[in-house]
This record gives sequence, structure tokens and C-alpha cells, in this order.
Amino acid sequence: MRRLLPHPILSLGLLGIWLLLTRLSPGQAVLGSAAAVVAGWAFARIEPEAQRPRAVWPLVRLAGIVFRDILRSNYAVARLLAGGGRHRRSSFVHIRLRLKNRLALGMLAVIITATPGTAWLEYDEETGILLLHVFDMVDDAAWQDLIANRYEALLMEAFG
Repeated sequence: MRRLLPHPILSLGLLGIWLLLTRLSPGQAVLGSAAAVVAGWAFARIEPEAQRPRAVWPLVRLAGIVFRDILRSNYAVARLLAGGGRHRRSSFVHIRLRLKNRLALGMLAVIITATPGTAWLEYDEETGILLLHVFDMVDDAAWQDLIANRYEALLMEAFG
């Protein structure tokens, strides 16, 4: 059964969406089922291998840190946008990352982009250089230190 439907929930969801977007008829149900099964097979072919962290506790600590940082960044960006009096300077910063694990890099990208005032723009896999945009740049070195010691260190501890 797993070979026929490698991702049954995905296939069922696609079939449901297909039927919602088309006329409900036996022909559309057959066509939607075929498309859903083929899509499930295609996803199974490109699906990355499952990765598990070596340690969970660093991820728990990281979640707390990220939650607190997002709250602080929301407040800081709102204050700047509301005209807090201080002139802001947007800038780009290049950060050398030691992370090589794709899942950890993906998590870091989500963390950085979810934090208001920062955006992950580009990552060069060969050099390990991340291009980051910062809404209110005060100090390049502080951002490099923040990413390396606050986020990347915990991700490396979790994923190695």
C-alpha cells in the first residue's frame, strides 16, 4: 500500500482540492485521483532523507531565545516605524556560517526571516557566506556575533 500511496494524506488533500475547484462528477474524481497519486509519487522521489537532531535540549533553548527575540524585534521595529525619533540605517551584512546541515540551515533561515527587521537574502553554499538584510543596522560585528553565538551555536549543538 505504501508503494501505491507513499503520501496518502498529501494525495487525499490534493484530491479534495481538485474536487473543490472543479465540478463534482465521477470523471473529475477519477482524473483528480490520478493526479493526486502521481503527485504523491513525484513528491516521494524528491523528498529529502529524514534527519533527526542529535540533541533536543538545544532546540528547546533555541525556541525560547527565538520567541523572546521576536517579541523584542516587534517592539523595536514598531517603535522605529512609529517615529521613535532615532534615524535608522538599513544595511546588508555578510556572515560566515559554520553550519553545513541543510535542515539546520533551513531552521536558521526561518528564524532570521521570522524575526522582524531581518531578512535572509542569499546563502553561498561553497563559501558558507550568508547575506543578511538588517532594517536598523547599528553594528555589523554585533550581528555576526548574534547569529554565530546565539542561533548557529545551538543549531550546531543539535545537528552537529
